[in-house]
Amino acid sequence: MAEIEAKKILVLLGSPRKNGNSTALANQIIAGAESVGASAEKIFLHGKDISPCQACYACQRPDSKGCAIDDEMQPIYGKLVEADAWVIASPVYWFSMSAQTKLFLDRCFALAAYKKDAFSGKRIAVAMSFGDEDAFISGCVNALRTFQDSARYVGANLVGMVYGSADKPGEIKSNTALMQQAEALGKKLVGRASRTA
Repeated sequence: MAEIEAKKILVLLGSPRKNGNSTALANQIIAGAESVGASAEKIFLHGKDISPCQACYACQRPDSKGCAIDDEMQPIYGKLVEADAWVIASPVYWFSMSAQTKLFLDRCFALAAYKKDAFSGKRIAVAMSFGDEDAFISGCVNALRTFQDSARYVGANLVGMVYGSADKPGEIKSNTALMQQAEALGKKLVGRASRTA
């Protein structure tokens, strides 16, 4: 049996709804990961004091000590470095990821200043929900492409993505097939894909 590759998972939740559909998918990914021995910590990005990147490039200097912006992203940097894997969950807002998620993602520009190889081999899973019936019409694919391109650029391992349509908070839980996919993704994220999935 393969060794667990990702024991500590950090879950970044980008919805303003604590019981929303993208969060429900993330919770199912967590359930899958925890069922094979991983532990997970959740961070609700909504309500955090996270400013936009100000393009000062202080984080890119050779002697950089990190991002120059002193806000609630600072403690998240350490958690991102320490975690073996990340789950990023977001609803679709105006044909892409939520503003909360984008703020977080933009500020990851500074992460290498905290650890040189912070992205190298990092295992990432993405969960998204959208109100339309189609991932293309809803704009979900725009966000998914952003995650794909970002992971490729920094050398991270985008293990998988789950996404589906739902409107009312928590409605996505009734999509049994999708919830099973999310749970299987959690196991895969850890390094143990379900043998029955």
